[in-house]
Amino acid sequence: MKPALVASLPLKSDLRWIDLFSGLIAVLMAVASAGGLLYTAAFYPTQELLGSYLPNDVVNLAVGLPILLGSMLLARRGSLLGLLCWPGALFYVLYNYLAYLFALPLNLRFLLSLVLVGLSAYTLIALVASLDMGEVQARLVGRVPERLAGGVLFGLGLLFLVRLLAALIGAIASQAALPETELALHSADFLTIPAWVIGGALLWRRKALGYAIGLGLLFQASMLFIGLIVFLIIQPGLTGAPFALADVVVVAVMGMVCFVPFGLFVRAAV
Repeated sequence: MKPALVASLPLKSDLRWIDLFSGLIAVLMAVASAGGLLYTAAFYPTQELLGSYLPNDVVNLAVGLPILLGSMLLARRGSLLGLLCWPGALFYVLYNYLAYLFALPLNLRFLLSLVLVGLSAYTLIALVASLDMGEVQARLVGRVPERLAGGVLFGLGLLFLVRLLAALIGAIASQAALPETELALHSADFLTIPAWVIGGALLWRRKALGYAIGLGLLFQASMLFIGLIVFLIIQPGLTGAPFALADVVVVAVMGMVCFVPFGLFVRAAV
């Protein structure tokens, strides 16, 4: 990143290593997704894994990779929007590959997912720690919908928590094991839920950390909904599953809850 551009951003430290690790994450994402598409039988030995993760490889290439590279590119050009979306893109990667990690057998795809989880977690924490949160707050306070955005994040976190508890209670009551892909998804949700709840509460209370991570969390949530819509659309063609139009409509409506405060946040950041 050029020093003159870095100086215009609310940063406490240089992003050289964060930039390097984010680039490595992008390369590994491309390799992992391409490997899943080219060596399907080796990477996904069961029909359940194939049905869940082959379409997700396409989503990672179509959604996950562009949002990470786009955020990095905007930040390199001195964009506050790119800088604040960057953590959200890394969080999207972390969420996605946690689901792979909990479901896959011990093979090359598992090892790639393990590396991606570790790298994205470290890079995400380092990036947030590099932000000058007080300056971010000063630039955004009064210009973003703190109550709306914070309430949406908090509410989504609670909604996902209820969904998780309902699935677990249902499985315990019926004494039936959850499918491994569903259990893996719930495990990834277990990471996202506290992030949304705490981030939403901080933004609602107008805390500096809330302003620093609020846009990233809204970005991650919005991209998860968009990624799920893409997943549902392409899944029938890749796996033969029936097209679930009702699910697409429900996800799109739920996504609008995120898209509106995200758009208002983007306008302020721009």
